Amino acid sequence: MIDDPRKTDLLMAMLKESLPIPANIPPYLARELAKGTSDISILSRCNVIDVFYSGDMGGILCSLDIGGPDTKSAHVVSMTHLTFNRNVPLAREIEAYQRHRNKKLKKQQSAADLSSTWPFI
Repeated sequence: MIDDPRKTDLLMAMLKESLPIPANIPPYLARELAKGTSDISILSRCNVIDVFYSGDMGGILCSLDIGGPDTKSAHVVSMTHLTFNRNVPLAREIEAYQRHRNKKLKKQQSAADLSSTWPFI
């Protein structure tokens, strides 16, 4: 299990109470988002307008306000791909979640890499 269900439920409740939350879109993510939407320019800042939990597979997903209410496609990304300014409400909690999730994912990937080469080590 990657996420602690108790901590994740608590964070989800706090996030929902704090919406909208300003977020920064890193350049690599902006390029990926731009591939799917030619009618909207992807800025480096946006607001998280809703959050969903997708289980261990995707973790906390953030719905972004890119393109406004008339956009033809939803923009939903994993919270681990966004950055948040330190003065944002819950910045510490968000950063702790991101660090914990990334650490667990790297550990899981390392274990998968080792098991795929197991008889040859």
